[in-house]
Amino acid sequence: MTFTSHMDLALAEARAAATRGEVPVGAVVVGPDGQVLAKAGNRTREDHDPTAHAEILAMRAACAALGSERLVGCDLYVTLEPCPMCASAISQARIARLYYGAGDPKSGGVAQGPRVFAHAQCHHVPEIYDGLAAAESEALLKGFFAARR
Repeated sequence: MTFTSHMDLALAEARAAATRGEVPVGAVVVGPDGQVLAKAGNRTREDHDPTAHAEILAMRAACAALGSERLVGCDLYVTLEPCPMCASAISQARIARLYYGAGDPKSGGVAQGPRVFAHAQCHHVPEIYDGLAAAESEALLKGFFAARR
C-alpha cells in the first residue's frame, strides 16, 4: 500500500480558518480505506466554544459519518501538534495514526508539555508522525500572529 499524505487538505482548512479570524489549524480524518471522512479548521471564536479545535471538530464529524464513537483504523492529519485536550480525545477515539506538522512548544500535548500519550492512564496510543509540512504549517501560524501584533 502506498502512503498518501492528506496534509494538503489540512493546510487548506488551516488557511480557511485564518480567513475567518481563527488560529490557522486544520485537521483531516481519513478512514481505513483511505477515504476522507471529515475535515475542519479551528472554530473556537466562530462557535464561541473553547473545545472547537480543528481536531475535535473533524473527529466529531468522522464519528457521525461512521455512526460510531470510535475511529479505529483511522488516521488524523493536523497542521499543529495537538494540545492536551485534543491528544486525550485522539486516544479516546482510538485514532490509529496521528500525523502533524509544526510542533507547539507553548501548548503542545504530544511531544512537548504534558505528553499525554506517555501517561500510564492513556489507554490508547496512536502511531505518531511529526514534521509533515512543518515549515508551511509554522509559516501560516507565524504570519497569522505577526499580523495581529
